[in-house]
Amino acid sequence: MTDSRILVLIPARMAATRLPGKPLADIAGLPMIVHVMRRAVAADIGRVAVATDTAEIAAVVTAHGGEAVMTRPEHPSGSDRIHEAMQKLDPAGKAEIVVNLQGDFPTITVDNIREVLPPLKDPEVDIATLASQIHTEEEDLAPSVVKAIGTSLGGRRMRALYFTRATAPTGDGPRYHHIGLYAYRRAALERYVSLPPSPLELQEKLEQLRALEAGMRIDFTIVDTVPRGVDTPADLETARGILSKS
Repeated sequence: MTDSRILVLIPARMAATRLPGKPLADIAGLPMIVHVMRRAVAADIGRVAVATDTAEIAAVVTAHGGEAVMTRPEHPSGSDRIHEAMQKLDPAGKAEIVVNLQGDFPTITVDNIREVLPPLKDPEVDIATLASQIHTEEEDLAPSVVKAIGTSLGGRRMRALYFTRATAPTGDGPRYHHIGLYAYRRAALERYVSLPPSPLELQEKLEQLRALEAGMRIDFTIVDTVPRGVDTPADLETARGILSKS
């Protein structure tokens, strides 16, 4: 059942470096952002809205029955964009959890969206996210695949110790592919966007390290599948192939 305490926000902007205009790229007859929005709605965990700085994206979202909120164009990250959207959509502060679902995950599953929430049942956790075990050398070695390093809390849950583009940890044992879907406690999101970029964040080019360096706790759930992010024309063709069959 949709929970009024949860906001699911999807940041979307046209000015992607490697694939400009990708939120509106056609995939199986629908713009990519509509695929993501519909999966978020189907997950039925909270109010869903697309946060964008582009009127064309907002128009497409509303034309397909979704909710859009306009945000400033100069935000340095999706987290900053969803923070502004949260303030606009929920000025009274009723939403306790804000989910940041990337707008370039058209193949994400409804189950994945739901699986990001359980770690927040623990009051010690500030931010929850997902990861999946790596099974190929290609993933293992690719700097584009962010590795989540954590300590097991039992079952499929781990407490994050670090995130890196390197192949880590070394030695025998599982490694995990981080999936960039986040659920923030409202206070954690507000604190996060108030912090300056941290040294490790700048070195690794990974925003989540800002939270870890500030002493915030991130837990992640191990899931079975990795949604295909769309960053390049080749990624777009892969997503089209997958969704044309579904």
